[in-house]
This record gives sequence, structure tokens and C-alpha cells, in this order.
Amino acid sequence: MDKSLSELGRRERQIMDILVRRQRATAAEVLADIPDAPSYSAVRSMLRLLEDKGYVKHEWEGPRHVFIPAADPARLKDDAVRHLVQTFFNDSTESAVVALLGAGEKTLTPEQLDRLAKLIAQAKKKGGRP
Repeated sequence: MDKSLSELGRRERQIMDILVRRQRATAAEVLADIPDAPSYSAVRSMLRLLEDKGYVKHEWEGPRHVFIPAADPARLKDDAVRHLVQTFFNDSTESAVVALLGAGEKTLTPEQLDRLAKLIAQAKKKGGRP
């Protein structure tokens, strides 16, 4: 799958977010996780559409379909982060990192800060890429 998740509509994106988080889900499980959910048949239709577009595939588990993301989880994560940075941080990685550092309920441990400092040092050596 070479398409970006950012090309999806709001409901399609919600469904993909659920599938990525769960790794696999039935239509009923997807429906249960969608805020302000549409009908069951609408969810099934969207899952079929996502499958036709190449974002989702399904397996049989007993009498029902279980849906799974078609793309590699690491690629989906990268795509989601890229979308987040572009959409909410005006394509500024620095702004996103600053926001993430203050977003957690817990403060970072000295070990976590050390790991981040090492990644930043590596990125400096590689011209901005960790």
C-alpha cells in the first residue's frame, strides 16, 4: 500500500485508527469503538470500500470476517506521525517534539531524556534524520 492515510475521509480514518490500534477487528468491534457511530451496515460498507482501496484486508475467523490493516505497522506509524506534524504543527518537527514533551501526564525519566538526547545527537550527525 503506497497510499497515504491522509487521503481518507474522517470515518475511513477513524476505522483505520481503530484497526491499527487493535491490529485486527470485526465490523462489530470497529462499530463499538467509533465515537458517534454510524449504522453497522455503514461500517461494513466502509470496511469493504477500504479493502477495495487497498488499505484493509480480511481473514475468515469462524463465521465472520476479521479486518486487518494491509500495510506494515511501521509504515502506518510513520504515515500517522507525518500527518500529525503536517496537520497540527505546520510541518514543523521541532514544534511537534516540543508539544510532545509537554503532553504526557508523567514527566520523562532521566533515562528517557538520555535516550532522546542520543537520538538528537545522531540526527545532528545525519543531517536531521535519526
